Amino acid sequence: MKRHLYLVAIALLGAGLVGQAFLARAQAPSAEPAAEPVAADAQPSRLVVLWTSGDPDVAHRVCLMYAHAAHRAKWFDQVRLIVWGPSARLLAGDKDIQAKVKKMMADGMKVQACVVCADSYGVSGRLREMGIEVKGMGKPLSDYIHAGWKVLTF
Repeated sequence: MKRHLYLVAIALLGAGLVGQAFLARAQAPSAEPAAEPVAADAQPSRLVVLWTSGDPDVAHRVCLMYAHAAHRAKWFDQVRLIVWGPSARLLAGDKDIQAKVKKMMADGMKVQACVVCADSYGVSGRLREMGIEVKGMGKPLSDYIHAGWKVLTF
């Protein structure tokens, strides 16, 4: 019995030392180098945010917040917002979301919407009234992808 307790005590002591070493390493300053600057002749960084969700929480707390911040903070050289599917209906009917999208546009972000989707929800006119470019988006989205734009979908 004493031997068993002795082995358990050694195992716990060893685990404690390993745990302390792990915590010390995790709290130490990172040894990773800072991100390297982009070469002047590098391709511009470009992001398409493809907003498809009809969930207002996704719109308010994820999609529009990130897209606007990415544009304003210049995390990418260019940021586009594409309204596609149920997001068109949500945007047309929610004044708070409309205000956010109008602010994004006022800050210079290009916003486009799929006409087929908007027509299916009966909201094309409302989106156009907001100043959003409403058109067929299958080809433009494909062109963005072929041109090397990153696509982030919400």
